[in-house]
This record gives sequence, C-alpha cells and structure tokens, in this order.
Amino acid sequence: MNELADRARSIIEEVFASLEEIRESVVTCYRSSAGFCTADLAGVRPEIFRCLGRAPETLAGAGMIVAPGVLADRPRWLEWWQAPDPTFLDVDLDPGSLDFYDYTAAEWFAVPERTRHRHIVGPYVDYGGTDTYMLTLTAPVEDGPRFLGVVGADVRAARFEALLLAELTACPTEVALVNAEGRVVVANSPRHPAGSLLHEAGERLPGLPWALVSARQAAGASANP
Repeated sequence: MNELADRARSIIEEVFASLEEIRESVVTCYRSSAGFCTADLAGVRPEIFRCLGRAPETLAGAGMIVAPGVLADRPRWLEWWQAPDPTFLDVDLDPGSLDFYDYTAAEWFAVPERTRHRHIVGPYVDYGGTDTYMLTLTAPVEDGPRFLGVVGADVRAARFEALLLAELTACPTEVALVNAEGRVVVANSPRHPAGSLLHEAGERLPGLPWALVSARQAAGASANP
C-alpha cells in the first residue's frame, strides 16, 4: 500500500509543479504592470496551455482565479481554460445576475485565501462544467502580503484512478484513499466508488489531505462499538 500512496503523491505533486510555474508567471506579470488588468493575463496563458498540454487526458482545466479588487479593469475574473483545445471558460461574474458565479465562496478559493497554503477539493460532481467527478487543486498567489488569487487545475477523478490502477490492483486487500470528509477518492473495490462515503479511520498521508483505509482497518473499526 505504500506504493499506492507514493504514486498518488507523485501525480499530485506533478500537477502542483505545473501550478507553481503558472503562479510565478502571474507574479511576474503583476510586478511588471503599471496597472494590472485582464490584458496582462495574456502573458500567463502560455504557462496555462503548457500545463494542460502536459496531461490533456488528466486535466480538464487550469488557470488563474483573481481575487476581487486586484484587477484595474474588472472587479472579478477567471483566467480559466478547459482542455483539450484549450477553450476559455466564460462564466457570469455579475453580482446582480441570477447566474452569478461567486467563486470567492468556493472551498478551493476560500481555503487558500485563508490559510495561504495549497488545497485539494473533491471528488465532487462538476455540475457547472463537465458533469463528471473532479478533483480541484489550488495554490495561493501572493506578492508580499497581498493576496492576488489562486492558481488551479481540475483533475478528472476517473483518470486519476486509472493512473493508480497498477498500484490498486497490487494491493492484497480492499483499500481506498479517502478525503477529510470521508469521501472515496480512489479504491480497488466496486463497493466503494469515487465520491461514496467511507467513514472508517485510516492512515493519514503526509503532504496530502487524504487517508489510506484498508479492509483490515475498516473491519477493526466496525468491530469496535
């Protein structure tokens, strides 16, 4: 099971490494601009496109989500591009609209803003985009004390599981990776599909907000009143 944890961590770290390149590009554009605006974000797109191009089957989208008040010409903005083309994601950012997308309330934005640390959300059903299970990885973007927003990427949960197939198959017992809410990220049993709840305690994985639950641990938890 150590191989499963190591492989999962490796995949996640590769995505965060790409996000770090986008973050550095955002900070460079911000510092070189006299009045940071949406046009300046064109300078970040090459890094976003490179991120998507490295793993077009794994990543559904990537980009920069700007904190309110940072841009000179827009109160809010998503510089978000979807794979594989890539295609710009156009969302309603008008607070007066019924379809207003308040991304500041989303966990993937609010947690990095509060903690100034990277974060992983999911798996969850992306009803607003692909209607499939996703993992969203985000990291804060800062210039000194100023919070500029977050960089992020959507990882297809099914593809993430496929990348772990060899390690999942090699486990001698049923095993699952679960998030802090107890939702299954990946498992080697059809009894525990992605997104289902598995409340048994497991072994926390260093560097990831997940735990590894084995059949033995689950059985032990069930045996104790």
